[in-house]
Amino acid sequence: MTKRTTLLLTMALFLGLAGSLQAQKQNSGFATPKDMFEVGVQGGHLFISGDVNSKPGYGAGLHIRKSLDYVFSIRLDGFYGMAFGEEGSVDANSYREFETTYMAGTAYGVISANSLRWNQSVRKLNLYAMVGVGGSYYNVLYAKKPTDRALSESGYNFSPHFGGGVGVDFRISPRMNVGLEHQTLVLFSSKADLVDGYNEQRGGSSERSLFRDVIHFTSIKFNFNIGSTSTRSEPLYWVNPLESVMNDLSQIKEQQTLALEDNDNDGVIDAIDQEPNTPPDVPVDTKGRTLDSDRDGVPDYKDREPYFPPRPGERVNEEGVVVNPMNPQGGVSEDRVREIIAEEMQNYQLRDQGTSGGAAVTEWFLPMIHFGTDGYTIKYSDYGTLASIARMMKGNPNIRLVVTGFADATAPESYNNALSYKRANAVIEHMVNNHGIGRGRFVLQWKGESELLVPSGGSYMNRRVEFRVAQPTDVEMDPPAGASKPSSDGY
Repeated sequence: MTKRTTLLLTMALFLGLAGSLQAQKQNSGFATPKDMFEVGVQGGHLFISGDVNSKPGYGAGLHIRKSLDYVFSIRLDGFYGMAFGEEGSVDANSYREFETTYMAGTAYGVISANSLRWNQSVRKLNLYAMVGVGGSYYNVLYAKKPTDRALSESGYNFSPHFGGGVGVDFRISPRMNVGLEHQTLVLFSSKADLVDGYNEQRGGSSERSLFRDVIHFTSIKFNFNIGSTSTRSEPLYWVNPLESVMNDLSQIKEQQTLALEDNDNDGVIDAIDQEPNTPPDVPVDTKGRTLDSDRDGVPDYKDREPYFPPRPGERVNEEGVVVNPMNPQGGVSEDRVREIIAEEMQNYQLRDQGTSGGAAVTEWFLPMIHFGTDGYTIKYSDYGTLASIARMMKGNPNIRLVVTGFADATAPESYNNALSYKRANAVIEHMVNNHGIGRGRFVLQWKGESELLVPSGGSYMNRRVEFRVAQPTDVEMDPPAGASKPSSDGY
């Protein structure tokens, strides 16, 4: 009774462990793939370690195996076989012989060693060990009397058993593998020492043997994976547990490569480009959208007036030019006055200074632009001002402009000289590169902090660039120390 209780508790513990492992796999959150299950057949040599020398026997088995994760799996075995043994001599009154018909069913827990190596996605070799519990059913024919060669039948007996085994499988294809395996079964019952028909020690001694009979089965296996290859992987004990992680990393790398691509070559990667097919060499904003500075619906590269937004009620044509200029408030607004002046300046052909009836070009007022502290980058808000000056220069191709840079008084004088030079040079480069005005039409000069507009040395009014129409005596100044001279591209 005690042995049966022990066996039942062992089986309950084993099944509980298997259930716990399965629950851990389901609740772990890892993306464990669905896999196939294995069906196998095996055949080989059956023999019994007992009180009589064994002879070659045979057996065959069938099993079903299902993985719980990459390491653990459950396997159910069914087995049938014949075991034989013979020893001694009839003449010496020590003859023994048996034939045992043996059947068994075993539930195994299998541990695979494949997961200890991660160098291949699918393994070619699978080493494993297993332990389990089950039941044996056997019938023995044995020589009851040493002097009588006739075999007596003991009748069928049942006994619980513990089982263990080791094996190695060789992968042939995703559907099939072959293997070598050895199982050992140890019976537990009052007749556990009678699987070979005898429970006495060899040599005819009447003393009982000290240990029960042990069944051994060495076999060749043929295993087949059952399941859809399109929806399930091979059994997990064949699969690298890091394969899904490596696949995810590979996908991330591919996505990063795609994300860093810039198919339209606008300087904005496709991952954040809201207009991934902008035409070549078209200015775009930080999100890859074609610039429309005046928001009139015509992109800057098509807009003849890219920095003049239409007023309410005005419409523009396909070139961005207002076709129905109007002032809903009546009269002429200050902005409109500036536009009219700019248009007149475009159409006005300047005469040389001192020509009768002509205006002195040196008396013209031209706007100034301002810069941030310790910077010489042109503000986007000043693009319209520079566009107006460029339009005036294009309408009057005979004039040249003096572009003078200034700085505030918050840094050493030598530093401010170089900074004022850089500001004037940045404006000239903008006019040349963005509006196509020849470099030779500009005279670059710099004043540093020598002419402050506001006594407070740090005022933004002092960080400026001024424009005036050049006189014949105006010449370009050499760069100060710490600033390099730009190359000239002429007119």
